[in-house]
Amino acid sequence: MKQQHLLGCSVLLSIALLSPTVARAADITEQLHYRVDSSTWGQSREKADTLLRIGKEQYASGFPEKAVTSALEALGIYHGIGDLRAQGLAYDLLGQSYIRLNRVKEGENALRRRLAIARDTKDFQGQIFGLNNISTLLLQKGEPVAAEKTSEEALTISRQVKNIEGQGLSLNNLGLAAFRQGNFNKAIQLYEIALNFRRQIRDPISEANTLNNLGDAYLQVRNYPDTIGTYGAAMGISQTSGDRTNQLRAIDGLVTAHSAVGRYERAFDLLQKRLIISQDLQNRREELKSFASYAHLYEQLGNYSTARNFYERAIILAQTLEDNKQELQLVDRLTQMLKR
Repeated sequence: MKQQHLLGCSVLLSIALLSPTVARAADITEQLHYRVDSSTWGQSREKADTLLRIGKEQYASGFPEKAVTSALEALGIYHGIGDLRAQGLAYDLLGQSYIRLNRVKEGENALRRRLAIARDTKDFQGQIFGLNNISTLLLQKGEPVAAEKTSEEALTISRQVKNIEGQGLSLNNLGLAAFRQGNFNKAIQLYEIALNFRRQIRDPISEANTLNNLGDAYLQVRNYPDTIGTYGAAMGISQTSGDRTNQLRAIDGLVTAHSAVGRYERAFDLLQKRLIISQDLQNRREELKSFASYAHLYEQLGNYSTARNFYERAIILAQTLEDNKQELQLVDRLTQMLKR
């Protein structure tokens, strides 16, 4: 749950390109050697903007690997034409994508470059988001106290410049820091305040993200009615806006909450919906998660033969994805179940 919670903690930055190759850390610096002839600046800028937009869409759709490729190509062009602010936006997307891929070192490199650009250009909004993204990174590294201080700095700046979006994001991330420190009631309070700001800017992705975070906190204190209501609101908003990342996350929370109160039929309905979405997206990692959730639920109900079938399907997908860690975890869970 904590890992899932972390994955949605920062602003969600919203097709495949010619090359599906994921870049190495050194590629960031290598891209900076890209040069654009001055006669084609306008055309190149348009191409870079398009790449950045596509990258955001790829990230929001659950394809961070593709977002990395798009962000790196856009970054190279922006560097070639000397647009610092646009470079900051590209670093934002790049850092968030690396974090989603659990490539923490590369994510930190990109995010700190983004913050440095924001400070050099006196871009207060960039500082707010840069600090919050670093807060996300610190949470991923297991440093919630440092993350809290970083988001507090971002909140101070956002209040000084009266940036409503920044206040909502900073409060949301302060809630995440409180959650990671086990202070769930404080996290609930912070999320509820954050929601007021996020609703003011009418950003459905941000609102659904905070609702999912709030659902996680309610789940930890076993407040199941509010858990179900909050995740349900997140699912409805994300479904309407086409935000599959938050939709899938809300479904996961609802499956856990309904199972906890014995509403297994509803849990299975939600899992079926989750699997359909994953297959429609052709996202094998999310499909794997769906099979694993099915297996766990059938195991809870004592239907070991069906659970085994879903565990085996999940293991095959883990092997296809070359995710050795996930494969070993699934094999271990299956082995433990078969010993019963």
